[in-house]
Amino acid sequence: MAAKKDTLKLSNTGLEQLFGSKTRVKLLKLFLNSAGKLYFVREIARAINAQINSVRRELLNLEILGLIREVEMPKENYLIAAGDGKKKISKKTPKVSRPEMLKKFFQVNSDFILFPELRALVLKADFLLEKSFVRALRRAGTVDYMALTGNFIGLPGIQADILIVGRFNRRRLARLVKGFEKDFGRPINYSVMTRQEFRYRKDITDRFLYSILENKKIVMVNELDKKII
Repeated sequence: MAAKKDTLKLSNTGLEQLFGSKTRVKLLKLFLNSAGKLYFVREIARAINAQINSVRRELLNLEILGLIREVEMPKENYLIAAGDGKKKISKKTPKVSRPEMLKKFFQVNSDFILFPELRALVLKADFLLEKSFVRALRRAGTVDYMALTGNFIGLPGIQADILIVGRFNRRRLARLVKGFEKDFGRPINYSVMTRQEFRYRKDITDRFLYSILENKKIVMVNELDKKII
């Protein structure tokens, strides 16, 4: 009897398998935005807020296409691989022969023929979302300055993904960010301060603020005096 994955027919391009469902799109964004990272199924379901059966089904589709691949390893090795990225899995780690000690993970296949194009497409889609986010922010309050950093530009060590300077109702802003988290498919860490607080923290060389200002960032809004940036 043929394996289940062999029964799923692909078209000449397989494009319908890439954009056939919301869950699939969320998976694409998750994996393409974190190339090299390993995920187990329940972790994926939590990250994209989807039913685990739906996640398994869409992982199978993407695996057949060749964009996603399975990786099996002992759990302790995964804890190292999922760490700060500086540690490497020891080559001296003995092979585990008992299947129950191995854990199954999923990882994007960066050798997939359309990987660069798909990743670029996801980045462009995120940029459109970012522009939409700016418009929503302007409706929610006064935006003097907004910069994307952290996970938006591949710097996970930065404490915030977005720095916002302006006047807002904090609860309304929190609801707005929560809504866009679903669209981006990941949590968004943000910091908001008034223009006066921004200037004060800049004057005292606040470490957090300068970790953003002196690092790579994408400035989406700048209504402040250019001399103070």
